[in-house]
Amino acid sequence: MPPRLPGRLSGVRLRRVSSLRATFTLSFAAVAAVVTVLVGFLSYDAAARLVRVDQQTVFAGVVQDLRDEVRQRDLGPADFTASDPGHSGALDRIVRPSRTDVQVLGPGGAAVGPGHPPLPVVAADRQVADASAAGTFAEHKEVEVRDSRFRVATVALGGGRGAVQVAQEFSDTEDLLNELQQRTVLLVAAVVIASGLFGWWLARRLTRRLVRLAGAAEDVARTGRLGIQVPVAGYDEVARLGRSFDRMLGRLAQSEEDQRRLVQDAGHELRTPLTSLRTNISMLRRIDELPPAAREELVADLALESRELTDLVNELVALAAGRSDTEPVRRVDLGELAEEVAVVARRRSGRDIVVRLSGDTEIDGRPTALQRAVSNLVENAVKFDRGGAAAIEVAVTGAVPGGRPGSVRVEVLDRGPGIGAGDLERAFDRFYRAADARSLPGSGLGLSIVREVAVGHGGAPFARLRDGGGVVIGFTVGDAEGPADEGGR
Repeated sequence: MPPRLPGRLSGVRLRRVSSLRATFTLSFAAVAAVVTVLVGFLSYDAAARLVRVDQQTVFAGVVQDLRDEVRQRDLGPADFTASDPGHSGALDRIVRPSRTDVQVLGPGGAAVGPGHPPLPVVAADRQVADASAAGTFAEHKEVEVRDSRFRVATVALGGGRGAVQVAQEFSDTEDLLNELQQRTVLLVAAVVIASGLFGWWLARRLTRRLVRLAGAAEDVARTGRLGIQVPVAGYDEVARLGRSFDRMLGRLAQSEEDQRRLVQDAGHELRTPLTSLRTNISMLRRIDELPPAAREELVADLALESRELTDLVNELVALAAGRSDTEPVRRVDLGELAEEVAVVARRRSGRDIVVRLSGDTEIDGRPTALQRAVSNLVENAVKFDRGGAAAIEVAVTGAVPGGRPGSVRVEVLDRGPGIGAGDLERAFDRFYRAADARSLPGSGLGLSIVREVAVGHGGAPFARLRDGGGVVIGFTVGDAEGPADEGGR
């Protein structure tokens, strides 16, 4: 696998990628452009088609009316050369409703009543003018006259007397449609630009909090500081993301602080046994000069210090591993787990350990961590209850009173000397050891591990003095609030 690019190169590569704001703006403008172009094209096409069909229909109606009239009435060229004062002549009946141009042709196709402008006469028009049947016609779809385009039809008067040409100019209509097309294009361009600006404004408004959140993440990556304020506002998905990121930073900061404290505390605790070992090792150079009793005491002291150092390192490793939470979660019966711990403790210590079970003691948890917590409690009771007259009791109770369904409570009861009120509150502190317990073996991390396991399983540790002497110490799982009558640790 090739090595990852350094941060600087990664930053360059990331800057080449367009921002979310630009992507949103371009997408919004593209969608608006497609929709506007489609609507504009369809609207223009429909309007142009309607106008052209309407013009052609009007012209066809004029030609048909003229054919009907020349068939029904005996009209000659003179009837179309001048307008009637009462506007009821043949020429007026053609021109007024349709606003068409008229040109009258005599026999042979000669123009006797030129139009305005004069219309061209071709061979087909001259044949119509000489036609014997009234109403015979010839139509020209497009004729160009003086830079204008006309639709022309020639209708025979019959008997070879000539014909009447009617023309409809459609270049003006096409010019109007071209202007409409230009305005449509301008409107589309304006809408696209406006939609792009609106999309930019909307994208800026929508991505503003994402940009701030990205800035906070970049600050964390650049400076390594986890205490950066994360901007959180609203209740939508972006706000949820911001809150989750803020909580993640909080947990990372807490984890970093815990690691720092663990290193500091471990260094402090390791200093004493290491100093003692160094002193004793320096005495080994003069071991031949020491009396036999001093030699035995020195060797015993070395064995004790090495054993305590080993126990301390093991506790530190267990505490660090417990905080990593890498063990998979599965269904665990705390009652059976307590029985297994009791069997091992009986074999090691020879003490009478009684396990009492009540209710459903199955939970979802990490078996190794939970076994470590129960084992630490039992070993702690064996160590401090040195009398050994009474049995050590392990009580596992399902459904913690006042807790959530599925919560379990684990208690270890002994008849030892008990714990002072001041020490009771700090029993679960890391490396803390009461004054009367400092002469006993131990690292001060056993109950701290119990607290870490309990908190990691949604519970809490507790300790209190037992009626008649001794201590009740334990933890809950699956109950984030914990029992109300418990002392803090």
